[in-house]
Amino acid sequence: MIYSRFWHRFLYDIGAVPFKEPYLKRTAQGLILGPDGVKMSKSRGNVIDPNEVVDVYGADVLRTYVLFMGDYEQAAPWSESSVKGCKRFIDRLWKLQEILVDGEDYSDALSSAMHKTIKKVSEDIEQMKFNTAIAAVMTLLNKIYDNGSINRAELKDLILIVNPFAPHITEEIWQQVGFDGMLNEAEWPSFDEAKTVDNTVEIVLQHMGKVRSRITIPVDMPQDEVIALAKQDEKIAAAIEGKTIKKEIYVPGKLVNIVAV
Repeated sequence: MIYSRFWHRFLYDIGAVPFKEPYLKRTAQGLILGPDGVKMSKSRGNVIDPNEVVDVYGADVLRTYVLFMGDYEQAAPWSESSVKGCKRFIDRLWKLQEILVDGEDYSDALSSAMHKTIKKVSEDIEQMKFNTAIAAVMTLLNKIYDNGSINRAELKDLILIVNPFAPHITEEIWQQVGFDGMLNEAEWPSFDEAKTVDNTVEIVLQHMGKVRSRITIPVDMPQDEVIALAKQDEKIAAAIEGKTIKKEIYVPGKLVNIVAV
């Protein structure tokens, strides 16, 4: 990598290649440091043998952890606990088959989360932000388990976007569930931009700056209606009962604060 540009410019000068630069963009990956935060060295005894990690956890766990451990271009220390965390993630992915139900379209409960995650992972991969892409999938996985089920359409697209990070287990799930062909030849899932935008938002309700409650409102709800709804909340109503309202503060999408004494 150090000399790739040097050699390409030489080849260009002698007419062996038709363009000056060998690539549009070059990214250098960061070092994986030892568990002690120091560069791995046999003399320090802090070297991690990837073959041993594969023997214990499997290749997909190693691959996922290396991409998840931090910014791709930055150095990061090896963490055994984080490796185990990625192992739990892979195990939970496999166990989705236990809560699989029929369905050829996204369910209402998971539709928004699916579109958001596909968008996030698609964009992050292009920008080589693999750690945040994997984090987005982990968040989606939590929502799926909270929902209690995943249908075939959702599982299909989920394992498609996880495949670049964990190719072996996702291909195996693909075959186990009975999807057509091979996963690595399948088309990358698309997303609906409109469905990646939240229609509602949860805001905090405060009295005299102290949090009393929370409500969920439409994102485009007018301020006067938001404040009126806040006053109807049981805890806020009790806090301001018999008091004089001095000020009503609304921070769009975040909070309502009623100052009443």
